[in-house]
Amino acid sequence: MNHLETSDWLVLNNLIYKIYSTNDLSEMRKTLLEQLKMVIDFDSADFFLGKKDGAKGLEGLVSYNCDMDTSAQYDELDYSRGIMYTGKSMVYRESDIISEDKRKQTEYYQKVYRPNNWHYSLQMVIAKEKKFLGVITFYRTIGKDDFNYDDIFLLDMLKDHIALRLYQTIENEDCTADKLTVHQTVEKHQLTKREETIIRLLMNGLDNDVICKELSISPNTLKKHILNIYRKLGINNRIQMFKMIKEKEK
Repeated sequence: MNHLETSDWLVLNNLIYKIYSTNDLSEMRKTLLEQLKMVIDFDSADFFLGKKDGAKGLEGLVSYNCDMDTSAQYDELDYSRGIMYTGKSMVYRESDIISEDKRKQTEYYQKVYRPNNWHYSLQMVIAKEKKFLGVITFYRTIGKDDFNYDDIFLLDMLKDHIALRLYQTIENEDCTADKLTVHQTVEKHQLTKREETIIRLLMNGLDNDVICKELSISPNTLKKHILNIYRKLGINNRIQMFKMIKEKEK
């Protein structure tokens, strides 16, 4: 039986909105931890991403009230690291997977928990399509009670939304990484100066009539230039051009 208040549900709905609407991934993760403090009692938290190259490991730390980067200790010492790489999203308490006495004797507890005055933790493993995407850990200091099942229930409501957002972001980054800049496109496909100018205007989203006025050329002349660009790039339309070329050059 779960006992979330109306205010908790309002925070939860707002969090789901923030997960999808905050463009910057680091900012989204920072906001998530800050607002979760409103509905879950924790003293510190960290949010790691899985390594982009697919190797086991953590990177991209975002934390709340925690200056310690524990990524190395996770992979070297954490007794629950095997759970992280199963390719399944899940929420669990550390106390549910190892007894209290054994946990306090582990090297991980001694080197990570003790220096930060932590005792209990609640962990969310984030995965999609059997791919590990990240992990969030919430900590409570010594002297506090363990996390409860309402905490687990709330995070369980969020885990699939977070997984989808991370998965979509990684997929978009992979697609963008394969794209060429306009300059690279010009060099690779040997476009003329005029064709380069036109392709930049097209990438800026300008309509044909606006481009004609900008360059003082007729619609037929513009059409010929565009067809030549498409032929050199091996494409048939503007949609394919946007899929091939980055909208912004860095």
